[in-house]
Amino acid sequence: MDIVFERRGDGPPLLLMHGIGHRWQAWEPVIDLLAKERDVIAVDLPGFGASPPLPAGTPYGLDTVVDLLREFIDRLGVDRPHVAGNSLGGLFALDAADRGLARSVTALSPAGFYTPLELRYAALVLRASRLGAGLPASTMRRLANSPRLRGLMFGMIYGRPDLIGIDTLLADAAALRGAVGFEPTLKAGRETTFRGKVEDVPVTIAWGTRDRLLRSSQAVRAQQALPHARFVWLGGCGHVPMGDDPALVARVLLEGSSN
Repeated sequence: MDIVFERRGDGPPLLLMHGIGHRWQAWEPVIDLLAKERDVIAVDLPGFGASPPLPAGTPYGLDTVVDLLREFIDRLGVDRPHVAGNSLGGLFALDAADRGLARSVTALSPAGFYTPLELRYAALVLRASRLGAGLPASTMRRLANSPRLRGLMFGMIYGRPDLIGIDTLLADAAALRGAVGFEPTLKAGRETTFRGKVEDVPVTIAWGTRDRLLRSSQAVRAQQALPHARFVWLGGCGHVPMGDDPALVARVLLEGSSN
């Protein structure tokens, strides 16, 4: 299947994967910073953004998506890129690296380290966010003009929604509302935790100190599961940290993909 992507820059290839309900533009705050030193390839995962959904009946699990990413990398003629991902994309990035597809992996608040209760909480928050994204765009724009209401609307995802333009936030909401892969991915997540070791490539795990979706207990669990990984706290950042502190996130990604 065709995967929609954005490609910029020159240097070692770096594949970027977004989280559930998002789109490649989640990386827009950091792409140009990365593109000074990397060949950046930011994808819309299947069923999200502008990429088509998986064929009917195909599960949105690790095996399916990582196999598609393998095919995508092969079509581009890229040999073992550095990979990075946020949330769901972080889980895919870790799994791809565990399967030998990557030169290094950097995961920002990766999924896959939750307990069943934590997963139910995250699913509840995400579904509530998607329900709220169904409001008329004019209503959402009016509400988002209030800093307090903007924080209530988007504060579960971003640490500093006040730093992100309203047009971007509304486009993110539209992408979440229209993501046909959203519910199948949540369903697949009930059976999915990360159990790999990623022993043969450099691993960086980074977590926002203001992540309210996948909380710090999961960060600790990720450190315990991958004790050889470099771990970084992203001060003041939320679950999607790229817009909260682009310079910090870009530095972590460049350091993580430097080997």
